[in-house]
Amino acid sequence: MIDPQDIANDLIVAERERKTIGQFSDSYPDLDLETAYRAQRAFVQSKLDAGERFVGYKLGLTSRNKQQAMGVDAPLYGRVTSGMICGYGEPVRLDRFIHPRVESEIAFLLARDIEPPATVISVLAATEVVFGAVDVLDSRYEGFKFTLTDVVADNASAGGFYLGPVTRRPGDLEDLGLIGCVVRVAGEVLMTAAGAAVMGHPAASVAWLANQLAAEGEVLKAGQLVFSGGVTAPVPVVAGGSVTFQFGGLGSIEVAGA
Repeated sequence: MIDPQDIANDLIVAERERKTIGQFSDSYPDLDLETAYRAQRAFVQSKLDAGERFVGYKLGLTSRNKQQAMGVDAPLYGRVTSGMICGYGEPVRLDRFIHPRVESEIAFLLARDIEPPATVISVLAATEVVFGAVDVLDSRYEGFKFTLTDVVADNASAGGFYLGPVTRRPGDLEDLGLIGCVVRVAGEVLMTAAGAAVMGHPAASVAWLANQLAAEGEVLKAGQLVFSGGVTAPVPVVAGGSVTFQFGGLGSIEVAGA
C-alpha cells in the first residue's frame, strides 16, 4: 500500500507545476478511502504550512446521478483553505490551474457548531447566511479522470471558490431546495437546475458532512464555510470565455478565463 504522504507529495508537485499525473488507483488498486482521506489531509496541510488558513469544507458527489456514475451511495468531502477563495469579479486565472471547470453551489456560513445527529432542520438553525457560489474544480489527474479514492486524495478536485454578492438568512428564503440556478455561457442558456439537485436539499449534504465528521472525531464549527455540492454540471473555463451563474434570490456570479 502506498503511503498517504507520498500521494500528497505527488499531488503537491502536480498542482505547483500545473502538470497532470496518472491515477494512483491504477498502480495501487487496493487504495482505500481511509488512506485517501489521510492523503487529502496531508495535501491540505502543505497549504496550511505555507500560511493559508483553514476556512471550511466542500461536498462532492451530492447528486444521485453522480453517485451512480461512481458506484457509490454517499457524498465525499474536501477541505477549503483561504488561498482557494477568489474575489468576486476576479477572473479564473488560467496560469494558476491545469484544466479548470466551474459549477454552481449554495454555500453555508455557520453561526454555531453543528452537533450530531445533524438534520436539515438543525443545519438551517445553525446557519448564519447562505450564498450563491461557484466551485472551480481542477483535478490534478490526466484527462480529469479518476476513481473515488483518487478524487478524495486530490481534495475533491478543489481549485477555487467564488461567493456571490447576496447573503440571505435561511429563514428569509422560502425553500433552499427550490432556489433555481441558470447557467449561461457567452450569454446563452446552457442548463438550469434547482437546489434540490443536491441530495434533495442543500442542507442535507451539510447534515451528512456534520455526521460524517462526528464519526471521525471532528465537528463542523461556527464561522466555517461549507460548499454544499454542485447544483449544475461543471463547465470548462477557457481563455476569453465567460460563464454566468444566476441564482434565484441570491444574485449572479460571472466568471471569465484570463
